[in-house]
Amino acid sequence: MIQAGVVAVQGDVSEHAAGIRRAGESHNVSVEIVEIRQSGVVPDCDVLLLPGGESTAISRLLNREGIDTEIQSHVEAGKPVLATCAGLIVAARDAKDDRVDTLNIIDVTVDRNAFGRQVDSFEAPLSVDGLDDPFPAVFIRAPVIDAVGEDATVLARWDDHPVAVQDGAVVATAFHPELTPDNRIHDLAFFANQNDSIDTWTSTHLILHLSVFT
Repeated sequence: MIQAGVVAVQGDVSEHAAGIRRAGESHNVSVEIVEIRQSGVVPDCDVLLLPGGESTAISRLLNREGIDTEIQSHVEAGKPVLATCAGLIVAARDAKDDRVDTLNIIDVTVDRNAFGRQVDSFEAPLSVDGLDDPFPAVFIRAPVIDAVGEDATVLARWDDHPVAVQDGAVVATAFHPELTPDNRIHDLAFFANQNDSIDTWTSTHLILHLSVFT
């Protein structure tokens, strides 16, 4: 069993929980979900999910509660994180917005809400490195990754913009993978190429954490 921590400030917490559970079931791994709203929870987690929401509000709460430094330590320890939409903004090196205190756990810069307002939301079939078939990506007030550092790898692009990236054990997307029944992004972030690590995470009681809005 692994413990997955979902940052539950805002966003699709239950949907992310369902996604990681389905991914775990496909690997015969049970997943215990822990919602993160205060410090002291992250250190017990094996994996983290940082959902979408409003990035300024998310970063403010993470900073105020001291969760931000715990997430950074989680990443420094090599534990996986999945950050989506606003979670990507908060996880980035630079959000180009002084109102957002970024975690700097993935080597990219982002432009908030660059894909437009909520009325401009759309779904698109996305080719993602590591997936055999296109992923049904849901974009809602999505950020654009406008610069990718040397430590990060682009996993997917839409309209020539990177929309999914990986930096070590951190996977981040501009879209909302949790809003579809397709759990392949959660699988990619937490289980693909991680078989040896899962046993280690289980023995050390890792928690899965990644939820933040755009």
